[in-house]
Amino acid sequence: MARPQRVYEAWKGNNKFFFGGRLIFGPDAKSLILSVSLIVIPVLVFCGFVARHLRHHFPDYNAGYAIPAVAVVFMIYVLVLLLVTSAQDPGIVPRAAHPPEEEFSYGNALSGGTPGRLQFPRVKEVMVKGMPVKVKYCDTCMIYRPPRCSHCSICNNCVERFDHHCPWVGQCIGQRNYRYFFMFVSSSTLLCIYVFAMSALYIKFLMDEGYPTVWKAFKHSPASLGLLIYCFIALWFVGGLTGFHLYLISTNQTTYENFRYRSDSRPNIYSQGCLNNFLEVFCSKTKPSKHKFRAYAQEEVRPPTVSFGRDVEDEPVGGPRSKVEDDLEIGSDLLKISQRRNYEDVNVEVGGPHRLSSEMEGIANAKLVACSESQIPAVGSDVRVRHSSWDRRSGNWDMSSDVLTRSASDVIERSVFATEAAHPSLAETH
Repeated sequence: MARPQRVYEAWKGNNKFFFGGRLIFGPDAKSLILSVSLIVIPVLVFCGFVARHLRHHFPDYNAGYAIPAVAVVFMIYVLVLLLVTSAQDPGIVPRAAHPPEEEFSYGNALSGGTPGRLQFPRVKEVMVKGMPVKVKYCDTCMIYRPPRCSHCSICNNCVERFDHHCPWVGQCIGQRNYRYFFMFVSSSTLLCIYVFAMSALYIKFLMDEGYPTVWKAFKHSPASLGLLIYCFIALWFVGGLTGFHLYLISTNQTTYENFRYRSDSRPNIYSQGCLNNFLEVFCSKTKPSKHKFRAYAQEEVRPPTVSFGRDVEDEPVGGPRSKVEDDLEIGSDLLKISQRRNYEDVNVEVGGPHRLSSEMEGIANAKLVACSESQIPAVGSDVRVRHSSWDRRSGNWDMSSDVLTRSASDVIERSVFATEAAHPSLAETH
């Protein structure tokens, strides 16, 4: 017996899971190796070639040992923030098993739609703080995205309060990990400033001890020169990113909203004032994940089948009703429904009333024979149209009339053929 799958094993997104679904990363999680290297290597170079020489310049209370210690502790702190940012659920919205049924409507010829065609709006409005906000339908997740939610094409998930997908972190930045992302970026900026300042201080001490020019001091300590250049370049990136996100937090915007709606003159309905915006990001409680990745996955609920007028009760094999009767009744129901739904006219030649009545008599006489001897294809309690197609772009479910006609004709022809096979005398009379 196959072992039941857990949620992370049956996951439809592009995420990668580790330690049995306890850690969730984006599909580009390998970029973390580069990010970790860009943090660890400069700090190790600083401790090995710069900080150990600065120890002797602060002999009081051995304060010089604090210089490499601060660098190492700062590095570990930044790495922990990087791991927390990239290894947790950023706020993924659960997918739906099928499109929202409550939004379905039948097309109307008066409104320009196709009669009998299932359709629903691609965009609808919801009220947020008394203001109408448009939300879009996601074809992949089959949901209407909540406000401030967007679908990440890299992770293939809808993420609440989607900010952006960060390749350096290898994860989407959303509602649940934005706080840690900002702390990671700002801490990296402070680490760069610390290493840059200590390296410049060491060059200053060298110039005071017998290396009168900057060039001679750099020749004596090329590691300090490399660290100064590296930290200066890195500051333009992490420092600029820190300043940009400080502005976003103060105005309660996301990176996605800032770039997409920059030219719009619409008011920002999410802003609560500068102070409250910062409190919302740093002091609010992190919402729990909407997914239990280690739980056992439940079987998906199949999309609702098209109802063809009446419910056919399930019957045990060899019940009081013959399978041939079920075929004829379901076939006639299909014909009636296709006509009532205003589809194209269905021309199915069944024969005269004399033939139909004689067939029904033959069915009654051959009931036991048909149940025990003949191999008649059974028609289940649910009749599904297999040739229907879901148009993702238009959001409509097309059920062409020829499909209904063909289904009804096939059912009746199989039933008549099975009846003639069970009673050859009926075929001779016709």
